[in-house]
Amino acid sequence: MLKKLTLKTSGIRGLGYLAAVSMLVSSCSSRSETITAQYVSPLQYESYDCGQIRTEMQRVGRRVNEVAGVQDSEATKDSVAMGVGLVLFWPALFFMIGKDQEQELSRLKGEFEALEQAAIQKDCNVAAELSEARRSQAARQSGARETQSAPRSAQRTDR
Repeated sequence: MLKKLTLKTSGIRGLGYLAAVSMLVSSCSSRSETITAQYVSPLQYESYDCGQIRTEMQRVGRRVNEVAGVQDSEATKDSVAMGVGLVLFWPALFFMIGKDQEQELSRLKGEFEALEQAAIQKDCNVAAELSEARRSQAARQSGARETQSAPRSAQRTDR
């Protein structure tokens, strides 16, 4: 009877540890590139001219970069704390509660998309410039992937 009680208590205790660890894992900060944009209506920029839209896009873009940097830093710290906490020192898991910027980053990404939509609707040059920049970035990334996947002998043509 004592053994059955001990097994039941240790099973409940293990379940409690599992619940605590899963709550901490879910509180980890996300990487900035995985955070989706919150919907922001482009109608709020309806009265802006193209120059104002460009200026606001630059301001929001700078802020997105700042907040994304903080978010990525927090995500890295959380990953390290999780690894240390699970392997070596469980109190390190309590240091995972940091300055998560997910809400603000999601809002800013939404603002940027709304500004882009406003620029497209008004046929502003900044919309075409942004589209071209994305195309060239995608081409560079696909070129980099092709270079990385090519055999080593094909990569060394200068020898």
